[in-house]
Amino acid sequence: MRKIRFSLLSLVVCFCFSLVASAQGGADDVKHKFAPINTAIPSLSIAPDARGGALGDNGVSTTPDVNSQYWNPAKYAFAYSKAGVSLSYTPWLRKLVNDVALAYLSGYYKLGDSDLQAIGASLRYFSLGEVIENRDQGMGNQLILNPYEMAIDVSYSRKLSDAFSMAVALRYIRSDMGASADDDMVPDNAFAADIAGYLEKYVILGQSECLWSFGFNISNIGSKVSYDGGNTNQFLPTTLKIGTGLLMPIDDYNQIGVYVDLSKYLVPTAPIQEGTTEEDVEAYNKAYEEYNTMSPIKGMFKSFGDSPNGFKGELEEIMASIGVEYNYNQQFFVRGGYYYENKYQGNRQYFSVGAGFRMSVFQLDAAYLISTVQSNPLDQTLRFSLAFDMDGIRNLFR
Repeated sequence: MRKIRFSLLSLVVCFCFSLVASAQGGADDVKHKFAPINTAIPSLSIAPDARGGALGDNGVSTTPDVNSQYWNPAKYAFAYSKAGVSLSYTPWLRKLVNDVALAYLSGYYKLGDSDLQAIGASLRYFSLGEVIENRDQGMGNQLILNPYEMAIDVSYSRKLSDAFSMAVALRYIRSDMGASADDDMVPDNAFAADIAGYLEKYVILGQSECLWSFGFNISNIGSKVSYDGGNTNQFLPTTLKIGTGLLMPIDDYNQIGVYVDLSKYLVPTAPIQEGTTEEDVEAYNKAYEEYNTMSPIKGMFKSFGDSPNGFKGELEEIMASIGVEYNYNQQFFVRGGYYYENKYQGNRQYFSVGAGFRMSVFQLDAAYLISTVQSNPLDQTLRFSLAFDMDGIRNLFR
């Protein structure tokens, strides 16, 4: 039962992308190896907020907001408000299950009066729903389990110049697959860090003054995770994200921003067994032992040149997204985006749309995902975010 339950959870968490990709095979697929990057706690890679989700999972270089803790905490140093807090909720894989969801709470506070530094924090809780384990065959004895993944992090950001800031974040992660007393599986804890940077400058294009931005974030640099007491070790989803954007004024009230992100897992590819001979099995076991004992830092560097499909395979590991955001007077927002992942790496390809409404005290955002490939369990995913501006709340009581 332990193996059955673990397989079910793995199927849900891995989004069923293997089935999606294999359905699009062709003549070249026989030669090309399906080698997606495998990580522990994949929920850390789920975009938690409605704004980023509506922009095609894009947010490394967008203008600062309350949810910058996930995308790029260095943006907090350029935030306009003194403080803010946001709550987001995402029902996940609703086409497959009805009780899997991600809840995300984030906030920040700018330190001092110099407008140079800020601290941020967030709490992420990913519920894998309810799993029923039959303890005794035919006896009706059942055990209800509630597996989950969670993370708590804090960040510090500071302007290093009028146009550039950097940030570091520290994160505690816990994963509990709902193991019972009879299971070999055990919950595990991990620690990770982020390193991020953000640059923004005003540039003149034609007769308009536009805001150009650039950002990067290396997230989840940390310890490995094991559910079996250290026999099998899995990498965290360490990710390099870089992005750039341009916010252009249309007139005194209307603006439009265009943002592009590129991302890549800094995680080595797991070895693939080539054949069934004794030599093939021995070579695979040796490669897997090296993979299993590899340090996270060594794995980050190895990830740039270990694809079984060569240089082409390395390029296929790069995920891309583009987002467009229109706003009227910084009060009404309409957003759209597109996200692309190669079919050999998971085949997440979808459009996203969303809208937002801001008042002096709060902002409400929503996003909706539209898959461009068949049988994608992420299709029709909804996201909701509600943010509060502490300056606006304080002004209400003046």
